[in-house]
Amino acid sequence: MIYRVTARYIADKAPDFYRKLTDGTIKNQRPDGQEILKSMERAKISHTGTVEWYETCYCPTPLAHERSTVYDSYLTEINAVEVDDYGTSEGRSFWSYLQKVSAPG
Repeated sequence: MIYRVTARYIADKAPDFYRKLTDGTIKNQRPDGQEILKSMERAKISHTGTVEWYETCYCPTPLAHERSTVYDSYLTEINAVEVDDYGTSEGRSFWSYLQKVSAPG
């Protein structure tokens, strides 16, 4: 199933989130690491600070495994709504934001 997901990021945890997204920690997580990584690469931040992305998940409870292993450590107010297909999110790149706040100095 495909979900449109919205959440708020925890600013002081953003550098750690980016590190785990880029060092293979999340990518190598089974069964959903690749999907989490791709979802965060597609995610956008709106002008209100809400992060939005589309993600495929087959858990009986939407994003249950993803939340327990990754998302609940870095995001709050997570809301997942089932949709028919991937959509386009508006805003700036969440990945670019994570990269910027993680850069040294």
